[in-house]
Amino acid sequence: MSRRNGGESGASTAAVFGEVLRHFREAALLTQEALARQIPCDRSHVARVEAGTRVPQEGFAKTCDELLGTGGVLLRLWGRIDWYPQVEHPDWFRRRAEMDEVAVTLREYQERLIPGLLQTGDYVRALFRRVASGDEVEERAHARLSRQRRFLAEGGPLYIAVLDESCLRNVVGSPAIMRDQCAHLLRVGQRPNIRIQVAPASFPELLRPNVSMSLIELPDGHRWVYSESLDRGHFNDDPSVYTGHSHAYDVLRADALSVRESVALISDAMKGYEQHEQARTLRGDLDQEQLQRRKRRQLRGNSPRFPRHRPRPRQQNP
Repeated sequence: MSRRNGGESGASTAAVFGEVLRHFREAALLTQEALARQIPCDRSHVARVEAGTRVPQEGFAKTCDELLGTGGVLLRLWGRIDWYPQVEHPDWFRRRAEMDEVAVTLREYQERLIPGLLQTGDYVRALFRRVASGDEVEERAHARLSRQRRFLAEGGPLYIAVLDESCLRNVVGSPAIMRDQCAHLLRVGQRPNIRIQVAPASFPELLRPNVSMSLIELPDGHRWVYSESLDRGHFNDDPSVYTGHSHAYDVLRADALSVRESVALISDAMKGYEQHEQARTLRGDLDQEQLQRRKRRQLRGNSPRFPRHRPRPRQQNP
């Protein structure tokens, strides 16, 4: 079930990226430690990238190209690799990732968080900063974003997402990040293979699933229901279970806002975040102005005082 860069050569893997890096490093007569000092980073980071056990960042590939005089080979290779399978996941999540690599149809219902296939880079990083730090955040973020390529490419598989309105209202990172996330939803929703609908909070009669779920159809016709609990994923390919969930999903989608109505709601949410950001900027400007005024008053208060020369009143002759 493994896919390599949308069906291209299996050479584009983390291990081969490491081999290419090692080739150019050795051709430049540099040790791992010497290259690490010039990047700069830890020697162990270079070693792990060359071993194919560490996902490098884009900046790492670009810097190595410049230092080793590769003509941009590493950066081009970095951009062609699907890094998602290279990152360690629990077995259940790896299994789901492998399904996404070949799925012909994906239908999802999501609550509270924007689905991973629709997240922006800043949104992804804000999520991962809750549980990770440093290079790990970038590794996970790039892995998730690379998973989106197949669905955002021309002729990508059919992807239908029904978002509970809580996905739009639950602030991840900042209002600015949410504003850009809403704008991203509006853009990708225009793609011919992607449909985004919203189940609004104002429709309490909607029959919503108890948890976020995915309905996955594979090339061989095999169909799976996938859902997640706190610490594991759940797969079920029982035809009767799939049929039941599929029916419930179709009813939910029919009763939710249409695509056009969903665009209007997402746009309203985006405008709300824009206004919040503008008000925040205005408050910041006012606070800065007040601070400058206080500083000027303090400077005037601390300046030395010189007695004023006041002319004495003229005395009138008697």
